Amino acid sequence: MNDFIKSHPQVQSFKNFEELISTPFRGDVNAMCFQRKLIGDFSEIIKKIVVDENIKVVLPEELLKLQLSKEGILARKILLNDLKVLKKHGALPTLNIIKCYEKDDVFPFLPTDVYSFHVDRSPIPTATFLCTYYGASSDILPNDQATQKILIPEIRAELKKLYGPKEGFEEFLSDYFFDLHYQPKPQAKPISLGIGNLWKLAVDHPESKVLPCLHRAPKEKKGEYRLLLIC
Repeated sequence: MNDFIKSHPQVQSFKNFEELISTPFRGDVNAMCFQRKLIGDFSEIIKKIVVDENIKVVLPEELLKLQLSKEGILARKILLNDLKVLKKHGALPTLNIIKCYEKDDVFPFLPTDVYSFHVDRSPIPTATFLCTYYGASSDILPNDQATQKILIPEIRAELKKLYGPKEGFEEFLSDYFFDLHYQPKPQAKPISLGIGNLWKLAVDHPESKVLPCLHRAPKEKKGEYRLLLIC
């Protein structure tokens, strides 16, 4: 992990999973990282699985059936262990092979797909966990380096035209998730989450004591799939 991430007040890093899972968010910290350098060939996992859709969910049983090299076996062991440990702590992790996500072009002035910086929202206390094992990695962005898109005058005016003069405009913004998306400021510096690091990101929920973490999916590299754990 580079020095910028280590020194950033919103990010706290740990040397093991137990510290990551047990430490609550507080103060300015809304992103936590178990920094690690993984061994094994994760690209072999991708090559051995048939991907006939944009996002392929890979189940543990499917991983166990693969005939792999020594390096592939090492990678599989890490994947299965990460799934097991997160489930043990009450999470519901999903392992995905990603060709691309669906883009939102319904409202060109305010796309609500995952390529836009956004926050996650939940009605109950939780956090978002993610790890990129192969391919382009996600980014996070310090909250003070972005503006909520619904507060940008031009975008808000378009949304009001879309909704009309009736009551309930703020509820409309929430119901269609427009309020979850953010525009980076001109001098914003996104932070790459890197490969192999396991992250815990703060979510917007009723009991949260910190700001939710702004994050986005990366633009995929041409011809390269991503291997991602998320929950």
